Amino acid sequence: MTIKRLFDIPHHALENFPKSDMFVTKYQGEWQKTSTQEFVNQGNKISRGLLKLGIKPGDKIALITTNSRTEWAVMDFGLSQIGVVSVPVYPSISPEDYEFIFNNAEIKYCFVSDKELLAKVMKIKHNVASLQGVFTFDQITGAANWKEILDLGEDDSTQIEVEDLSKAINTQDLATLIYTSGTTGKPKGVMLTHENIVSNVLGSYPRIPKKKSLDYKDTRVLSFLPICHIFERMLFYLFQYNGFSIYFAESIEKMGENVREVKPHYMSVVPRLVEKVYDKIYNTGSSAGGLKQKIFFWALNLIQKKKEVSKPSGLAEIIADKLVFKKWREGLGGEIITLVSGSAALSTRLNLMFQNAGIPILEGYGLTETSPVISVNSFGKMKVGTVGHPLDNLTVKIQEDGEITVKGPSVFKAYFKNEEQTKETFTEDGFFKTGDIGHIDSEGFLQITDRKKEMFKTSGGKYIAPQMIENLAKASKFIEQVMVVGDGEKMPCAFVQPDFEFAKNWAMRNNLNIGSTPQEIAKSAELKERIEKEIHNINEHLGNWEQIKKIELTPEVWSIEAGLLTPTLKLKRKAVKEKFKDLYDKMYGHQN
Repeated sequence: MTIKRLFDIPHHALENFPKSDMFVTKYQGEWQKTSTQEFVNQGNKISRGLLKLGIKPGDKIALITTNSRTEWAVMDFGLSQIGVVSVPVYPSISPEDYEFIFNNAEIKYCFVSDKELLAKVMKIKHNVASLQGVFTFDQITGAANWKEILDLGEDDSTQIEVEDLSKAINTQDLATLIYTSGTTGKPKGVMLTHENIVSNVLGSYPRIPKKKSLDYKDTRVLSFLPICHIFERMLFYLFQYNGFSIYFAESIEKMGENVREVKPHYMSVVPRLVEKVYDKIYNTGSSAGGLKQKIFFWALNLIQKKKEVSKPSGLAEIIADKLVFKKWREGLGGEIITLVSGSAALSTRLNLMFQNAGIPILEGYGLTETSPVISVNSFGKMKVGTVGHPLDNLTVKIQEDGEITVKGPSVFKAYFKNEEQTKETFTEDGFFKTGDIGHIDSEGFLQITDRKKEMFKTSGGKYIAPQMIENLAKASKFIEQVMVVGDGEKMPCAFVQPDFEFAKNWAMRNNLNIGSTPQEIAKSAELKERIEKEIHNINEHLGNWEQIKKIELTPEVWSIEAGLLTPTLKLKRKAVKEKFKDLYDKMYGHQN
């Protein structure tokens, strides 16, 4: 069958890759499987149930889940095949943003996963005139449950109506409305059609490596990134299209446990997760003591010298692989074919290290507005430090100022109810302006230099690309997070969130009393002096105008909950600067 609309993908999977574990979610400590047939049956019930509720094509329904789960997948399929527009919403955004999105999209019904999200939605329900009801996935006393919709659709005599509506859905019809996380101003509704996402799935298909010896029935994916994010969502469709089983991780905290249980072949990651995995590996190896510790550092030294990706060669590398790097792979379940990295720039140093440890990472690049993949590395064409070749069905053009622009079937048509912003984001000849600066090298690989909006100019007129400097700084064990500032100032400075656990261990080894809470640790003069040494080493690799002249340690962990990171763990620069305004003023000698 030809795949043209999102709901064609589950039908394609049923026809070509039927299996007992299409989706797997953990409930009360037990992994529960949903077969391909059961998934399609449940999706049909949802479609029929919603039609009985009076839902019509073009209506908007919000889906909000704390962690990805099978119910979300069933709802997504059930909505799409009757022309209902899904509006996935991040669980972590503020009630004010919920209210704005619900009113802007004119949400009819909302499905939430749990008690906390239900409370959040009920807070703003009275301010949303279009909202007729809220359903939950968990069983919650006094709340309408999603199974009521399944029960409404139990009678399959109206299935013909579902099929008639499906046939009438065009590739250009709106499939989903995704609101950007709103790091600046109000969230924008990105309108993505069936063609937008399907063309991206099909364009990305050749880039996913497969093992000839591995049957689709045995191929497993561990999905942990928010499914409301288009990166994870497109992969969710791509993995269905390949017939792979998708296991939904319980949470970031339980990732280690879930990886050991599932032994995945594929996993999507964001750079922050790769950094955390490496930090855990490093801390375990460096504190092993005795011979184990010596072997760990010997192996690490060997791998850090490699400037290209290659298999172990020579006796030393083969021994290091067997004694050390095999354990790294086992820590990720032992069966990983590849990690797929997106959402932000991955450190070249870490990428090389993982690749040479036998853990391939395919780094890609894209935006919500491009559904999302613009380019991605593959096993046949890979260059560490780049985001790979653009997809074959896209045209990438670098503008005179270095901005990456793109045209093709996966590029969105417009922002919802926002003609002015839509017009601003396209060039006169119809290319979408990504807001990123980059270039295509002689071999056709796309390299991102920085975010156009994040680059800033010092008062001396010099441009600073903060992300590149921050990636260098995060290689330090002392630095958990860092943000370079200095727009309009005479020099670059930086906020640093220390790795508080590492700092405590360092202090203990050196008989220093730096306190135990983040607030106390951030005030330690000894720690600040030690981190300044790290910054000095980084400055040696930078031009004079880029060098960080002063730092201040922040007294708390930067988190999603604190509003300092996006749901995919990127910095909310404006929020970080506002939060630590007193430290900013201190670095630049501003008077309060």
